[in-house]
Amino acid sequence: MQTVLKKQFSLFSVVAFLVLLAWAPLYAGSEKEMEGWGVDDAYNKLYNPRELDKLKGKVVRFEELTPLSGMSQATALILDDDGEKIVVHLCPLWFATAKETGIKRGDQVKIKGSWAEIEGKDVFLASKVKKGENYEFKVRLTKDGTPFWTMTPEQLVLERGRD
Repeated sequence: MQTVLKKQFSLFSVVAFLVLLAWAPLYAGSEKEMEGWGVDDAYNKLYNPRELDKLKGKVVRFEELTPLSGMSQATALILDDDGEKIVVHLCPLWFATAKETGIKRGDQVKIKGSWAEIEGKDVFLASKVKKGENYEFKVRLTKDGTPFWTMTPEQLVLERGRD
């Protein structure tokens, strides 16, 4: 009986390990996808939580772009802020596509984040996008800029549940 239990426990351990291996890419991109998106990478250092700003306007369209050379693609939106078109970087494409943000062209939104200069152009690095009174798409901790795409699934559940 004890041998059977050991074999079952061993089999369970192997299956659990394989499930974790298969599940890990769901919350963190592959090494290639994470290229340039890490907490200590140059792109993330552009986000300054001490100089937060707010924008509001109408979503003109979404774009897929490469923020810095060598990085994987990003999901970005173009915001019309009283006639001025502003490029707003949201997150890595593998973390959320335009459709997965819950925001669409024509939506009136409020965006919180930090300004950065990339290749001589001003861009806005979002921490959260608010649509109406009841919907927010959060991508960074406002207080310190930690990207949600670098968090574990447990951390994401906690952060997405907070106001």
